[in-house]
Amino acid sequence: MKRRSDSPLTGKIFFKLIGAVLCLLVVALVAVDFFASKVAESTYLETLERELVDKGRMLAIAVPSDPVQFEKYAKAARGRLTLIARDGRVLADSEASADKMENHSNRSEVQAALAGQAGSIRRKSPTLGVPFLYVAVPVKDGALRLAVPLSEIQSQVDAIRRRMLASTALAFLPAILLAALFARWVSRRLGLIIEYSAELAKGNFQARLASPGTDELGLLERKLNETGETLEGMFQKLEREHAELEKLERVRKDFVINVSHELRTPLASIQGYTETLLDGAIHDPDHNIRFLGIIRQNAERLANLTADLLTLSRVELKQQKFQFASYHVDQLVQNTVDSMLPLAQKKNITIQFSPSTSRPEAFCDSEAVNQVLTNLVDNALKYTPENGSILVGVRELDPQPFVEIYVKDSGIGIPREDLPRLFERFYRVDKARSRELGGTGLGLAIVKHLVKAQGGEVRVTSEVGQGSEFAFTLPHDDLGMSEQSDIRSELMVS
Repeated sequence: MKRRSDSPLTGKIFFKLIGAVLCLLVVALVAVDFFASKVAESTYLETLERELVDKGRMLAIAVPSDPVQFEKYAKAARGRLTLIARDGRVLADSEASADKMENHSNRSEVQAALAGQAGSIRRKSPTLGVPFLYVAVPVKDGALRLAVPLSEIQSQVDAIRRRMLASTALAFLPAILLAALFARWVSRRLGLIIEYSAELAKGNFQARLASPGTDELGLLERKLNETGETLEGMFQKLEREHAELEKLERVRKDFVINVSHELRTPLASIQGYTETLLDGAIHDPDHNIRFLGIIRQNAERLANLTADLLTLSRVELKQQKFQFASYHVDQLVQNTVDSMLPLAQKKNITIQFSPSTSRPEAFCDSEAVNQVLTNLVDNALKYTPENGSILVGVRELDPQPFVEIYVKDSGIGIPREDLPRLFERFYRVDKARSRELGGTGLGLAIVKHLVKAQGGEVRVTSEVGQGSEFAFTLPHDDLGMSEQSDIRSELMVS
Protein backbone atom coordinates (compact mmCIF):
# COMPACT_ATOMS: atom_id res chain seq x y z
CA MET A 1 0.00 0.00 0.00
CA LYS A 2 1.24 3.47 -0.86
CA ARG A 3 1.53 6.02 1.94
CA ARG A 4 -1.45 8.34 1.73
CA SER A 5 -2.23 11.68 3.29
CA ASP A 6 -3.43 11.66 6.89
CA SER A 7 -6.85 10.09 7.23
CA PRO A 8 -9.39 10.78 10.02
CA LEU A 9 -8.26 7.53 11.62
CA THR A 10 -4.65 8.76 11.64
CA GLY A 11 -5.80 12.02 13.24
CA LYS A 12 -7.65 10.18 16.00
CA ILE A 13 -4.61 8.06 16.76
CA PHE A 14 -2.40 11.17 16.76
CA PHE A 15 -4.60 13.05 19.24
CA LYS A 16 -4.83 10.01 21.49
CA LEU A 17 -1.06 9.59 21.50
CA ILE A 18 -0.29 13.26 22.04
CA GLY A 19 -3.00 13.41 24.73
CA ALA A 20 -1.39 10.46 26.50
CA VAL A 21 2.02 12.11 26.29
CA LEU A 22 0.64 15.40 27.66
CA CYS A 23 -1.00 13.54 30.54
CA LEU A 24 2.32 11.91 31.33
CA LEU A 25 4.07 15.28 31.23
CA VAL A 26 1.45 16.81 33.53
CA VAL A 27 1.89 13.93 35.97
CA ALA A 28 5.66 14.41 35.75
CA LEU A 29 5.27 18.14 36.35
CA VAL A 30 3.08 17.52 39.43
CA ALA A 31 5.62 15.01 40.71
CA VAL A 32 8.43 17.49 40.14
CA ASP A 33 6.43 20.18 41.93
CA PHE A 34 5.70 17.92 44.87
CA PHE A 35 9.11 16.38 45.40
CA ALA A 36 11.24 19.30 44.22
CA SER A 37 9.26 21.74 46.37
CA LYS A 38 9.90 19.60 49.41
CA VAL A 39 13.58 19.42 48.59
CA ALA A 40 13.74 23.16 47.85
CA GLU A 41 11.95 24.02 51.09
CA SER A 42 14.18 21.74 53.14
CA THR A 43 17.32 23.05 51.46
CA TYR A 44 16.23 26.67 51.88
CA LEU A 45 15.49 26.17 55.60
CA GLU A 46 18.81 24.46 56.18
CA THR A 47 20.60 27.28 54.38
CA LEU A 48 18.62 29.91 56.28
CA GLU A 49 19.39 28.23 59.60
CA ARG A 50 23.10 28.29 58.81
CA GLU A 51 22.89 31.94 57.80
CA LEU A 52 20.99 32.82 60.99
CA VAL A 53 23.56 30.94 63.06
CA ASP A 54 26.35 32.86 61.35
CA LYS A 55 24.56 36.19 61.85
CA GLY A 56 23.85 35.36 65.50
CA ARG A 57 27.47 34.54 66.16
CA MET A 58 28.54 37.78 64.52
CA LEU A 59 26.05 39.75 66.60
CA ALA A 60 27.10 37.88 69.76
CA ILE A 61 30.57 39.44 69.54
CA ALA A 62 29.21 42.82 70.61
CA VAL A 63 25.63 42.72 71.82
CA PRO A 64 24.40 46.32 72.42
CA SER A 65 22.56 47.10 75.64
CA ASP A 66 20.88 50.21 74.24
CA PRO A 67 17.31 49.28 73.09
CA VAL A 68 17.52 51.56 70.05
CA GLN A 69 20.81 50.07 68.98
CA PHE A 70 19.43 46.62 69.66
CA GLU A 71 16.54 47.27 67.25
CA LYS A 72 18.98 48.51 64.61
CA TYR A 73 20.89 45.23 64.93
CA ALA A 74 17.66 43.33 64.49
CA LYS A 75 16.76 45.26 61.34
CA ALA A 76 20.29 44.70 59.98
CA ALA A 77 19.87 40.98 60.65
CA ARG A 78 16.41 41.08 59.00
CA GLY A 79 14.77 39.24 61.86
CA ARG A 80 13.58 39.38 65.44
CA LEU A 81 16.40 39.62 67.99
CA THR A 82 16.09 38.42 71.60
CA LEU A 83 18.70 38.57 74.39
CA ILE A 84 18.19 36.00 77.16
CA ALA A 85 19.96 35.76 80.50
CA ARG A 86 21.43 32.52 81.80
CA ASP A 87 18.51 32.06 84.16
CA GLY A 88 16.04 32.34 81.22
CA ARG A 89 14.89 35.90 81.77
CA VAL A 90 14.43 37.96 78.62
CA LEU A 91 16.74 40.97 78.81
CA ALA A 92 15.82 42.54 75.46
CA ASP A 93 13.58 41.86 72.44
CA SER A 94 13.38 43.85 69.20
CA GLU A 95 9.62 43.37 68.76
CA ALA A 96 8.18 42.97 72.27
CA SER A 97 8.54 44.31 75.80
CA ALA A 98 11.12 42.18 77.63
CA ASP A 99 9.55 42.55 81.07
CA LYS A 100 6.24 41.15 79.80
CA MET A 101 7.79 38.06 78.25
CA GLU A 102 7.85 34.74 80.08
CA ASN A 103 10.99 32.95 81.16
CA HIS A 104 12.73 31.17 78.25
CA SER A 105 14.75 28.66 80.17
CA ASN A 106 12.48 25.85 78.95
CA ARG A 107 12.96 26.69 75.24
CA SER A 108 14.95 23.95 73.53
CA GLU A 109 16.95 26.35 71.35
CA VAL A 110 17.77 28.48 74.39
CA GLN A 111 18.81 25.44 76.37
CA ALA A 112 21.16 24.42 73.53
CA ALA A 113 22.67 27.93 73.42
CA LEU A 114 23.12 28.08 77.21
CA ALA A 115 24.88 24.74 76.90
CA GLY A 116 27.33 26.30 74.45
CA GLN A 117 25.78 24.99 71.21
CA ALA A 118 23.73 26.62 68.46
CA GLY A 119 20.08 25.56 68.62
CA SER A 120 17.15 25.93 66.25
CA ILE A 121 13.43 25.18 66.18
CA ARG A 122 10.24 26.11 64.32
CA ARG A 123 7.19 26.95 66.37
CA LYS A 124 4.51 29.54 67.07
CA SER A 125 5.55 32.49 69.22
CA PRO A 126 3.46 32.67 72.44
CA THR A 127 4.11 36.41 72.60
CA LEU A 128 3.25 37.42 69.01
CA GLY A 129 1.13 34.43 68.01
CA VAL A 130 3.06 34.03 64.72
CA PRO A 131 5.11 30.93 63.60
CA PHE A 132 8.86 31.62 63.63
CA LEU A 133 12.12 29.88 62.83
CA TYR A 134 14.23 30.34 65.97
CA VAL A 135 18.03 30.13 66.06
CA ALA A 136 19.91 30.67 69.34
CA VAL A 137 23.68 31.06 69.88
CA PRO A 138 25.63 31.37 73.14
CA VAL A 139 26.81 34.79 74.35
CA LYS A 140 28.52 35.94 77.50
CA ASP A 141 26.22 35.29 80.47
CA GLY A 142 23.33 34.05 78.29
CA ALA A 143 22.02 33.44 74.78
CA LEU A 144 21.20 35.51 71.74
CA ARG A 145 18.24 34.36 69.68
CA LEU A 146 17.42 35.36 66.11
CA ALA A 147 13.96 34.57 64.68
CA VAL A 148 12.45 34.85 61.19
CA PRO A 149 8.68 34.55 60.52
CA LEU A 150 7.79 31.37 58.68
CA SER A 151 5.43 33.35 56.47
CA GLU A 152 8.42 35.10 54.93
CA ILE A 153 10.16 31.75 54.54
CA GLN A 154 7.08 30.28 52.83
CA SER A 155 6.89 33.22 50.44
CA GLN A 156 10.50 32.63 49.50
CA VAL A 157 9.86 28.90 49.07
CA ASP A 158 6.80 29.66 46.90
CA ALA A 159 8.88 31.97 44.75
CA ILE A 160 11.51 29.26 44.31
CA ARG A 161 8.75 26.77 43.53
CA ARG A 162 7.25 29.02 40.84
CA ARG A 163 10.65 29.52 39.23
CA MET A 164 11.26 25.75 39.26
CA LEU A 165 7.85 25.04 37.70
CA ALA A 166 8.42 27.63 35.02
CA SER A 167 11.86 26.22 34.25
CA THR A 168 10.53 22.66 34.18
CA ALA A 169 7.65 23.65 31.89
CA LEU A 170 10.09 25.34 29.53
CA ALA A 171 12.27 22.24 29.64
CA PHE A 172 9.23 20.15 28.68
CA LEU A 173 8.55 22.17 25.50
CA PRO A 174 11.19 20.33 23.38
CA ALA A 175 9.88 17.05 24.81
CA ILE A 176 6.34 18.00 23.76
CA LEU A 177 7.57 18.87 20.27
CA LEU A 178 9.46 15.58 19.96
CA ALA A 179 6.45 13.72 21.35
CA ALA A 180 4.22 15.37 18.75
CA LEU A 181 6.58 14.35 15.94
CA PHE A 182 6.80 10.82 17.31
CA ALA A 183 3.02 10.63 17.76
CA ARG A 184 2.50 11.78 14.17
CA TRP A 185 4.99 9.21 12.87
CA VAL A 186 3.48 6.37 14.89
CA SER A 187 -0.10 7.39 14.11
CA ARG A 188 0.55 7.42 10.36
CA ARG A 189 2.13 3.97 10.48
CA LEU A 190 -0.61 2.57 12.71
CA GLY A 191 -3.20 4.13 10.41
CA LEU A 192 -1.63 2.40 7.40
CA ILE A 193 -1.49 -0.91 9.29
CA ILE A 194 -5.18 -0.63 10.25
CA GLU A 195 -6.14 0.32 6.68
CA TYR A 196 -4.14 -2.65 5.39
CA SER A 197 -5.90 -4.95 7.84
CA ALA A 198 -9.20 -3.60 6.54
CA GLU A 199 -8.10 -4.40 2.97
CA LEU A 200 -7.30 -7.97 4.04
CA ALA A 201 -10.71 -8.21 5.71
CA LYS A 202 -12.30 -7.12 2.41
CA GLY A 203 -10.44 -9.89 0.57
CA ASN A 204 -7.85 -7.70 -1.15
CA PHE A 205 -4.96 -10.10 -0.59
CA GLN A 206 -2.81 -8.45 -3.29
CA ALA A 207 -2.34 -5.29 -1.20
CA ARG A 208 1.02 -4.83 0.53
CA LEU A 209 2.51 -2.41 3.06
CA ALA A 210 5.31 -0.46 1.41
CA SER A 211 8.84 -0.24 2.88
CA PRO A 212 8.49 -1.98 6.25
CA GLY A 213 10.97 -0.62 8.78
CA THR A 214 13.36 -2.46 11.09
CA ASP A 215 11.66 -1.55 14.38
CA GLU A 216 8.80 -3.34 16.11
CA LEU A 217 6.20 -1.69 13.86
CA GLY A 218 8.31 -2.72 10.88
CA LEU A 219 8.28 -6.30 12.17
CA LEU A 220 4.49 -6.08 12.47
CA GLU A 221 4.28 -4.72 8.92
CA ARG A 222 6.44 -7.55 7.58
CA LYS A 223 4.35 -10.14 9.40
CA LEU A 224 1.17 -8.60 7.99
CA ASN A 225 2.69 -8.67 4.49
CA GLU A 226 3.59 -12.32 5.03
CA THR A 227 0.04 -12.95 6.19
CA GLY A 228 -1.27 -11.26 3.05
CA GLU A 229 1.04 -13.38 0.87
CA THR A 230 -0.06 -16.54 2.67
CA LEU A 231 -3.74 -15.63 2.31
CA GLU A 232 -3.22 -14.76 -1.35
CA GLY A 233 -1.52 -18.11 -1.95
CA MET A 234 -4.27 -19.97 -0.10
CA PHE A 235 -6.95 -18.05 -2.01
CA GLN A 236 -5.29 -18.78 -5.34
CA LYS A 237 -4.93 -22.41 -4.35
CA LEU A 238 -8.62 -22.54 -3.44
CA GLU A 239 -9.49 -20.91 -6.75
CA ARG A 240 -7.39 -23.47 -8.61
CA GLU A 241 -8.93 -26.30 -6.63
CA HIS A 242 -12.39 -24.89 -7.31
CA ALA A 243 -11.60 -24.67 -11.03
CA GLU A 244 -10.23 -28.20 -10.97
CA LEU A 245 -13.34 -29.43 -9.19
CA GLU A 246 -15.53 -27.73 -11.76
CA LYS A 247 -13.43 -29.23 -14.53
CA LEU A 248 -13.57 -32.63 -12.84
CA GLU A 249 -17.33 -32.32 -12.55
CA ARG A 250 -17.56 -31.52 -16.27
CA VAL A 251 -15.30 -34.46 -17.03
CA ARG A 252 -17.45 -36.69 -14.83
CA LYS A 253 -20.62 -35.61 -16.59
CA ASP A 254 -19.01 -36.04 -20.01
CA PHE A 255 -17.67 -39.40 -18.92
CA VAL A 256 -21.09 -40.58 -17.76
CA ILE A 257 -22.66 -39.36 -21.00
CA ASN A 258 -19.98 -41.02 -23.12
CA VAL A 259 -20.12 -44.29 -21.20
CA SER A 260 -23.90 -44.32 -21.40
CA HIS A 261 -23.70 -43.71 -25.13
CA GLU A 262 -21.03 -46.35 -25.63
CA LEU A 263 -22.99 -48.92 -23.64
CA ARG A 264 -26.35 -48.12 -25.21
CA THR A 265 -25.44 -49.17 -28.76
CA PRO A 266 -24.09 -52.68 -28.06
CA LEU A 267 -26.75 -53.32 -25.40
CA ALA A 268 -29.48 -52.28 -27.80
CA SER A 269 -27.98 -54.52 -30.48
CA ILE A 270 -27.72 -57.49 -28.11
CA GLN A 271 -31.26 -56.93 -26.85
CA GLY A 272 -32.69 -56.53 -30.35
CA TYR A 273 -31.07 -59.62 -31.86
CA THR A 274 -31.81 -61.68 -28.76
CA GLU A 275 -35.51 -60.79 -28.96
CA THR A 276 -35.47 -61.62 -32.68
CA LEU A 277 -34.00 -65.04 -31.93
CA LEU A 278 -36.53 -65.65 -29.16
CA ASP A 279 -39.34 -64.69 -31.51
CA GLY A 280 -38.45 -67.63 -33.79
CA ALA A 281 -35.39 -66.58 -35.73
CA ILE A 282 -33.36 -69.10 -33.75
CA HIS A 283 -34.87 -71.79 -35.97
CA ASP A 284 -33.98 -69.92 -39.15
CA PRO A 285 -30.75 -71.54 -40.46
CA ASP A 286 -30.14 -68.62 -42.83
CA HIS A 287 -29.97 -65.97 -40.05
CA ASN A 288 -29.56 -67.49 -36.61
CA ILE A 289 -25.79 -67.99 -36.82
CA ARG A 290 -25.30 -64.45 -38.15
CA PHE A 291 -27.46 -63.00 -35.36
CA LEU A 292 -25.53 -64.94 -32.72
CA GLY A 293 -22.29 -63.66 -34.25
CA ILE A 294 -23.51 -60.08 -33.95
CA ILE A 295 -24.52 -60.69 -30.33
CA ARG A 296 -21.08 -62.17 -29.61
CA GLN A 297 -19.35 -59.24 -31.32
CA ASN A 298 -21.26 -56.70 -29.21
CA ALA A 299 -20.66 -58.72 -26.05
CA GLU A 300 -16.93 -58.65 -26.76
CA ARG A 301 -17.19 -54.94 -27.33
CA LEU A 302 -18.88 -54.53 -23.94
CA ALA A 303 -16.21 -56.69 -22.30
CA ASN A 304 -13.42 -54.61 -23.84
CA LEU A 305 -15.12 -51.37 -22.83
CA THR A 306 -15.59 -52.66 -19.28
CA ALA A 307 -11.94 -53.72 -19.05
CA ASP A 308 -10.75 -50.33 -20.30
CA LEU A 309 -13.08 -48.52 -17.90
CA LEU A 310 -11.74 -50.60 -15.00
CA THR A 311 -8.19 -49.71 -15.99
CA LEU A 312 -8.97 -45.99 -16.06
CA SER A 313 -10.90 -46.31 -12.79
CA ARG A 314 -7.90 -47.92 -11.07
CA VAL A 315 -5.66 -45.12 -12.24
CA GLU A 316 -8.13 -42.41 -11.22
CA LEU A 317 -8.70 -43.92 -7.77
CA LYS A 318 -4.93 -44.39 -7.27
CA GLN A 319 -5.34 -48.16 -7.19
CA GLN A 320 -3.06 -48.84 -10.15
CA LYS A 321 0.09 -50.33 -8.63
CA PHE A 322 3.39 -50.38 -10.48
CA GLN A 323 6.43 -52.58 -9.95
CA PHE A 324 9.38 -50.66 -11.32
CA ALA A 325 12.60 -52.45 -12.27
CA SER A 326 15.27 -52.36 -14.97
CA TYR A 327 14.41 -54.36 -18.11
CA HIS A 328 16.00 -54.93 -21.50
CA VAL A 329 13.70 -52.96 -23.79
CA ASP A 330 14.28 -55.17 -26.84
CA GLN A 331 13.06 -58.22 -24.96
CA LEU A 332 9.91 -56.44 -23.70
CA VAL A 333 9.05 -55.31 -27.24
CA GLN A 334 9.86 -58.69 -28.79
CA ASN A 335 7.49 -60.45 -26.36
CA THR A 336 4.62 -58.10 -27.22
CA VAL A 337 5.24 -58.41 -31.00
CA ASP A 338 5.26 -62.20 -30.73
CA SER A 339 1.92 -62.14 -28.90
CA MET A 340 0.36 -59.96 -31.62
CA LEU A 341 1.57 -62.06 -34.61
CA PRO A 342 -1.55 -64.29 -34.78
CA LEU A 343 -3.83 -61.26 -35.10
CA ALA A 344 -1.59 -59.75 -37.77
CA GLN A 345 -1.46 -63.00 -39.73
CA LYS A 346 -5.24 -63.25 -39.54
CA LYS A 347 -5.48 -59.86 -41.34
CA ASN A 348 -2.53 -60.66 -43.62
CA ILE A 349 -0.50 -57.79 -42.18
CA THR A 350 3.25 -58.00 -41.73
CA ILE A 351 4.77 -57.04 -38.36
CA GLN A 352 8.49 -56.40 -38.21
CA PHE A 353 10.63 -55.67 -35.16
CA SER A 354 13.65 -53.37 -35.39
CA PRO A 355 15.78 -53.81 -32.23
CA SER A 356 18.29 -51.28 -30.97
CA THR A 357 21.97 -51.91 -31.58
CA SER A 358 22.97 -51.07 -28.00
CA ARG A 359 20.47 -53.27 -26.11
CA PRO A 360 19.29 -50.43 -23.83
CA GLU A 361 17.61 -50.88 -20.48
CA ALA A 362 14.60 -48.98 -19.13
CA PHE A 363 13.40 -48.48 -15.56
CA CYS A 364 9.70 -49.26 -15.89
CA ASP A 365 6.82 -51.61 -15.12
CA SER A 366 6.86 -54.49 -17.62
CA GLU A 367 3.10 -55.14 -17.44
CA ALA A 368 2.30 -51.46 -18.04
CA VAL A 369 4.72 -51.33 -21.00
CA ASN A 370 3.16 -54.49 -22.45
CA GLN A 371 -0.33 -52.96 -22.12
CA VAL A 372 0.80 -49.69 -23.77
CA LEU A 373 2.52 -51.48 -26.64
CA THR A 374 -0.38 -53.92 -27.09
CA ASN A 375 -2.84 -51.04 -27.38
CA LEU A 376 -0.67 -49.26 -29.96
CA VAL A 377 -0.11 -52.40 -32.09
CA ASP A 378 -3.79 -53.34 -31.83
CA ASN A 379 -4.72 -49.80 -32.91
CA ALA A 380 -2.33 -50.07 -35.88
CA LEU A 381 -3.82 -53.43 -36.88
CA LYS A 382 -7.33 -51.96 -36.85
CA TYR A 383 -6.48 -49.06 -39.17
CA THR A 384 -4.01 -50.82 -41.49
CA PRO A 385 -5.58 -52.52 -44.51
CA GLU A 386 -4.76 -56.08 -45.62
CA ASN A 387 -1.29 -56.65 -47.04
CA GLY A 388 -0.12 -53.65 -45.06
CA SER A 389 2.88 -53.52 -42.74
CA ILE A 390 3.67 -52.48 -39.19
CA LEU A 391 7.16 -51.70 -37.91
CA VAL A 392 7.86 -51.82 -34.18
CA GLY A 393 11.25 -50.50 -33.15
CA VAL A 394 13.48 -49.20 -30.37
CA ARG A 395 15.77 -46.18 -30.58
CA GLU A 396 17.91 -44.35 -28.03
CA LEU A 397 17.53 -40.59 -27.56
CA ASP A 398 21.14 -39.55 -26.94
CA PRO A 399 22.07 -37.49 -25.06
CA GLN A 400 18.69 -37.67 -23.27
CA PRO A 401 18.39 -40.39 -20.61
CA PHE A 402 15.43 -41.99 -22.39
CA VAL A 403 14.76 -44.83 -24.79
CA GLU A 404 11.94 -44.52 -27.36
CA ILE A 405 9.66 -47.29 -28.58
CA TYR A 406 7.68 -46.64 -31.75
CA VAL A 407 4.92 -48.32 -33.76
CA LYS A 408 4.81 -47.27 -37.42
CA ASP A 409 2.06 -48.48 -39.73
CA SER A 410 1.07 -48.07 -43.38
CA GLY A 411 -2.54 -47.43 -42.51
CA ILE A 412 -5.06 -44.77 -43.48
CA GLY A 413 -3.46 -42.00 -41.44
CA ILE A 414 -5.02 -39.30 -39.25
CA PRO A 415 -6.08 -35.77 -40.27
CA ARG A 416 -3.83 -33.09 -38.80
CA GLU A 417 -6.68 -31.27 -37.03
CA ASP A 418 -7.50 -34.43 -35.04
CA LEU A 419 -3.98 -35.04 -33.71
CA PRO A 420 -4.17 -32.69 -30.62
CA ARG A 421 -7.24 -34.49 -29.25
CA LEU A 422 -6.26 -38.02 -30.18
CA PHE A 423 -5.41 -39.07 -26.60
CA GLU A 424 -8.67 -37.82 -25.09
CA ARG A 425 -11.09 -40.38 -23.74
CA PHE A 426 -13.80 -41.50 -26.19
CA TYR A 427 -12.40 -39.25 -28.92
CA ARG A 428 -12.57 -40.92 -32.32
CA VAL A 429 -11.49 -39.64 -35.72
CA ASP A 430 -14.06 -41.80 -37.52
CA LYS A 431 -16.70 -42.85 -35.01
CA ALA A 432 -18.56 -45.18 -37.31
CA ARG A 433 -15.41 -46.99 -38.46
CA SER A 434 -14.09 -47.17 -34.90
CA ARG A 435 -17.24 -48.82 -33.59
CA GLU A 436 -17.26 -51.15 -36.59
CA LEU A 437 -13.73 -52.25 -35.70
CA GLY A 438 -14.62 -52.71 -32.04
CA GLY A 439 -12.76 -49.72 -30.63
CA THR A 440 -13.77 -48.39 -27.21
CA GLY A 441 -12.22 -44.91 -27.56
CA LEU A 442 -10.19 -45.45 -24.38
CA GLY A 443 -7.08 -47.22 -25.64
CA LEU A 444 -4.97 -44.16 -26.43
CA ALA A 445 -6.08 -42.40 -23.21
CA ILE A 446 -4.84 -45.43 -21.26
CA VAL A 447 -1.58 -45.34 -23.23
CA LYS A 448 -0.97 -41.69 -22.34
CA HIS A 449 -1.66 -42.14 -18.61
CA LEU A 450 0.40 -45.30 -18.20
CA VAL A 451 3.37 -43.75 -20.01
CA LYS A 452 3.25 -40.58 -17.92
CA ALA A 453 2.97 -42.62 -14.73
CA GLN A 454 6.36 -44.15 -15.63
CA GLY A 455 7.98 -40.78 -16.32
CA GLY A 456 7.75 -40.87 -20.11
CA GLU A 457 5.98 -38.97 -22.89
CA VAL A 458 3.86 -40.11 -25.83
CA ARG A 459 3.61 -38.53 -29.28
CA VAL A 460 2.09 -39.16 -32.69
CA THR A 461 2.90 -38.11 -36.24
CA SER A 462 0.62 -38.91 -39.14
CA GLU A 463 -0.59 -37.88 -42.57
CA VAL A 464 -3.76 -39.00 -44.28
CA GLY A 465 -2.99 -41.90 -46.63
CA GLN A 466 0.64 -42.10 -45.46
CA GLY A 467 0.24 -44.06 -42.24
CA SER A 468 0.94 -43.09 -38.63
CA GLU A 469 3.75 -43.39 -36.10
CA PHE A 470 3.01 -43.61 -32.36
CA ALA A 471 6.00 -43.41 -30.03
CA PHE A 472 6.57 -43.27 -26.29
CA THR A 473 9.64 -42.87 -24.09
CA LEU A 474 10.85 -44.66 -20.98
CA PRO A 475 13.65 -43.52 -18.65
CA HIS A 476 16.93 -45.44 -18.41
CA ASP A 477 17.17 -44.85 -14.66
CA ASP A 478 14.89 -44.41 -11.66
CA LEU A 479 13.22 -40.97 -11.76
CA GLY A 480 11.66 -41.40 -8.32
CA MET A 481 8.19 -42.06 -9.70
CA SER A 482 5.62 -43.28 -7.19
CA GLU A 483 4.73 -46.94 -7.45
CA GLN A 484 1.13 -45.86 -6.91
CA SER A 485 -0.45 -43.93 -9.76
CA ASP A 486 -1.17 -40.27 -8.97
CA ILE A 487 -2.12 -38.66 -12.28
CA ARG A 488 -5.57 -37.28 -11.49
CA SER A 489 -4.63 -33.96 -13.12
CA GLU A 490 -3.87 -35.79 -16.34
CA LEU A 491 -7.26 -37.47 -16.26
CA MET A 492 -8.99 -34.15 -15.84
CA VAL A 493 -7.75 -32.85 -19.18
CA SER A 494 -8.16 -36.09 -21.10
